[in-house]
Amino acid sequence: MKKQAYTFSVAPMMDWTDRNCRAFHRHLSRHALLYTEMVTADAILHGDRERLLGYDQLEHPVALQLGGSEPEKLAKAARIGEEFGYREINLNVGCPSERVQSGAFGACLMREPDLVADCLSAMRSAVKLPVTVKHRLGVDDDEPRDRLFAFVETQAKAGTTHFIVHARKAWLKGLSPKENREIPPLDYEIVAELKRMHPHLEIILNGGIASLDVAVRELARVDGVMLGRAAYHEPALLLEVDSRIFGESARVRTADEAARDFRPWILKRLERGASLHSITRHMLGLFSGRPGARMWRRVLSEKAPGARGASAIAAYDEALAAVQPITTYAK
Repeated sequence: MKKQAYTFSVAPMMDWTDRNCRAFHRHLSRHALLYTEMVTADAILHGDRERLLGYDQLEHPVALQLGGSEPEKLAKAARIGEEFGYREINLNVGCPSERVQSGAFGACLMREPDLVADCLSAMRSAVKLPVTVKHRLGVDDDEPRDRLFAFVETQAKAGTTHFIVHARKAWLKGLSPKENREIPPLDYEIVAELKRMHPHLEIILNGGIASLDVAVRELARVDGVMLGRAAYHEPALLLEVDSRIFGESARVRTADEAARDFRPWILKRLERGASLHSITRHMLGLFSGRPGARMWRRVLSEKAPGARGASAIAAYDEALAAVQPITTYAK
């Protein structure tokens, strides 16, 4: 069966998956589906759209994640996203942060499945793109099986076919978002059960997937996997995605080669006024476990924030030169 882009994706992550991060990840994998940070419908309707939605064509396939709970506004924002050229519009029904809760969207919307269905229906009516939803197993004291299955069935009856399931309940009271990354425990089995019960739906597993070995294992039970923090903190794992997930036969590049290949893009962004730090802050974990990785991180952390002009690319080259070539040490 032909693999779809959503077979492997990198999760939308606030303050992380900006256009610089996505361009970097695209230099590691040609096929992984990438997502924007969540952007609220209100911000798109009233803010600087080029700053919020602008991206480089090389990032494709890339999807836009929206936040909101008003169908009309979400429909308008989705239409604008389509005009910008995004490949998918996703609705956030999973974020547990207080900032999102105060806006009456994110994970708290799992308790309002009919409203979510109205939002998704309005978005589908406004665009020709796939409209998807990313959500949790439930919230707070919910029984996951009851909440999850009822939520998905409500959305499916209204026409949604593509679900990205973060396999952990959101905890909106008594836990911080950081604590909620560990508590309560993940439940991949219930997501696999959801797929078995609804074979006609596209079910994507998200949450705590720490390696490609786990991703490959879970792909036997679901339609796709989405990695978040692991892909961000250890981006070199993305170098094997095209071969292990999408079946490409080309030789897997090394992290060193990827870093050199990314250099022209960094130069282009520097010429357009981007700071080196805004780009390389997403790259600190590229050489994790390699001799010289600490110096790579140190040089970029200390020199990138203040580097401008020629000194910026010189700082990048200095950091890269500190990494011991992969051929000179045993794996």
